[in-house]
Amino acid sequence: MIKIAVVYWSGTGNTEAMANKVAEGAMETGADVSIFTASDFNSELMDSFDAIAFGCPSMGAEELEESEFEPMFSDCKSKLNGKRIALFGSYGWGDGEWMRTWEKICTDCGASLACESVICCEVPDDDAQAACIALGKALV
Repeated sequence: MIKIAVVYWSGTGNTEAMANKVAEGAMETGADVSIFTASDFNSELMDSFDAIAFGCPSMGAEELEESEFEPMFSDCKSKLNGKRIALFGSYGWGDGEWMRTWEKICTDCGASLACESVICCEVPDDDAQAACIALGKALV
């Protein structure tokens, strides 16, 4: 059975809602799914999973949340080479620059993006929730 980790940080609950939909999609395909907040995940756990979905909203000037998520993600960068991952997150302003930057960081580290990243403005609507479920399925 494929083991999937869904790792996220959420300040308002929007990215948490997306994480739950990603997990739902992965479970629908038969994966063994574990959900972690950013503070509960680190690079030592990376090898325990076949694939990982990372979720973080856009913060500040379109960047990853810097107190919990970014330090955890930086710790995991050394284990991204050859790892199958997917990215998701919500935003309240901007045009998705944070996600494009994040995707480039991941591919530069050798990660394989399983599918197109999912972003949504504020609360995930029906389309965003469906895209998150599809992301979870694609990760498997």
